[in-house]
Amino acid sequence: MDSGLAALLGAAVGSVTTLGAAIVNSRAQARSQHAQWSRQHRRDAYTGYLSALHDRDIAMDAILDALRSDQPDLPSLDEKIDRFIALAREVHRAGEIVILEGPASVAEVTERVAHASSDLSHVMRRMAEHAHAGITTHTAEDTALAAARERILYQAVKDFRLAARSTLGKTN
Repeated sequence: MDSGLAALLGAAVGSVTTLGAAIVNSRAQARSQHAQWSRQHRRDAYTGYLSALHDRDIAMDAILDALRSDQPDLPSLDEKIDRFIALAREVHRAGEIVILEGPASVAEVTERVAHASSDLSHVMRRMAEHAHAGITTHTAEDTALAAARERILYQAVKDFRLAARSTLGKTN
């Protein structure tokens, strides 16, 4: 074989190999960047959800504190309930984003948090209705039930954190 032809053939093979390596590397880099982008969106959704839960829980605690009184200040209680409802809507919106961005395992635990929140809200609503009606016979029973529902909610939020960490690749 002619040395010029061999050099040309060698250059062509080298160019094809270099081009192939560049394509493989660019695809790997694109996948890596997409994975990082996806992780960032999930992390933003998860932190937004946890932040909304935190704000809502502070409002919830204020309601429960007011309801533990034998004579709650009803106008103040109603203001606290209005704030809680607004913040609960924010939690719902943030939860929808989590469900869209996250895998099924995170969506499932997000729905558990929503269910536990709803259960506690029902107890709080009944307590508020009793306070408005001046009924005090169920206060101790409702307070104990609210405390039990709070523990269930706390555990569900804790499970959410663990699922979110796992999804983001944080295992420690």
